[in-house]
Amino acid sequence: MPKSITRPNMYAPKAARPMSGMNVTPFIDVLLVLLVMIIIAVPIKVHETTIDLPGPPDELTAPLPVLPENTVTITADDQLMWNGAIVTREVLSRQVSAASALEEEPLLRFEPEALASYDLSARTIALIKDSGAERFAFVGNHKYAGLD
Repeated sequence: MPKSITRPNMYAPKAARPMSGMNVTPFIDVLLVLLVMIIIAVPIKVHETTIDLPGPPDELTAPLPVLPENTVTITADDQLMWNGAIVTREVLSRQVSAASALEEEPLLRFEPEALASYDLSARTIALIKDSGAERFAFVGNHKYAGLD
């Protein structure tokens, strides 16, 4: 009688065995959430070095004369002018404050050019108001009456 040989069936289902490994997916998820929370909570280091820089030239900081009638002009290329001298917003604020602090406050005339920025004009009017000017006039509007 011939001997029978049994070969293992590679396609047969294997016997179910209990899993011995731990499921680490939830553990990794929790660690990632904690890592993101720590990254968000830790403030960013800001390196700050204080350097004493020189100020603007004296011609920009020197007070300009205050006349009985002063004119604030905005040019078409958005430059502020105090009686014909180009000034910054800070200098204009100081000039208007100095003018409004006088015993008899001088008249402040506001005369923007035709192509001056509306936004800059509105911010300049607010700056003049905040600086304490009481005597304020719009001039030159008759020049633009025909514009449509």
